[in-house]
Amino acid sequence: MEIFTLPWWSALLAIVLIDLVLAGDNAIVIALAARNLPPEHQNKAIVWGTIAAIVVRSTMTLCVVWLLQIPGLMFIGGLGLLWIAYKLISDTNEDTNHSVHSTSFWSAMKTIVVADALMGIDNVLGVAGAANGSFDLVVIGLLISIPIVVMGSKLVLRLVEKWPVIIHLGATILAFTAAQMLINEQLLDTWFDGEELVHHIARGATYVAAIAGVLGLGWLTQKRQESNNKSETYLA
Repeated sequence: MEIFTLPWWSALLAIVLIDLVLAGDNAIVIALAARNLPPEHQNKAIVWGTIAAIVVRSTMTLCVVWLLQIPGLMFIGGLGLLWIAYKLISDTNEDTNHSVHSTSFWSAMKTIVVADALMGIDNVLGVAGAANGSFDLVVIGLLISIPIVVMGSKLVLRLVEKWPVIIHLGATILAFTAAQMLINEQLLDTWFDGEELVHHIARGATYVAAIAGVLGLGWLTQKRQESNNKSETYLA
């Protein structure tokens, strides 16, 4: 992908939005891990913990970008990203309270790095898929994620609380990225790689099915959760 072209800027925008939507939980864990430290150590733990977490995430992302070049893994990654997009919507009504705390600087560092590595899988897969093998976009995406995680968590949470549609926007972008990964799968070139009408239809149908499927299933799951909550309230 050539730098500073329209596809490059589109991919960068997708990476930024993915970081905005998915970085909130990671930032919460970092804040909670440092909350019981002495005030003079809190900022130090947040900064160095984030730097260490970014190093781990960078390694993970570069590995994922390399692995996705193996035939078949782009397809698996696309399906995995569809599941993540679905969970992003369906879990919005669930309790996301993180009982994470640490009492020493190094324990806080360990908590931040481990939690970010485990919780950052969705972010890594999303960024790698949106970058479509472009390492310059991967690096820029990682650099963008640093201030988002360190300083943007409260802002992101406030925006999501005020405009819940942001969650659906993020899920839509992830679904679009997942469809793009499926279309770019080498093993499916027979279906997608070409300029004939059937190829255009196959690509368009894949994008529509991915986005509509994620949003539709997410909506049905939310309605089922609301119905169950009403039933439990009535029985109580």
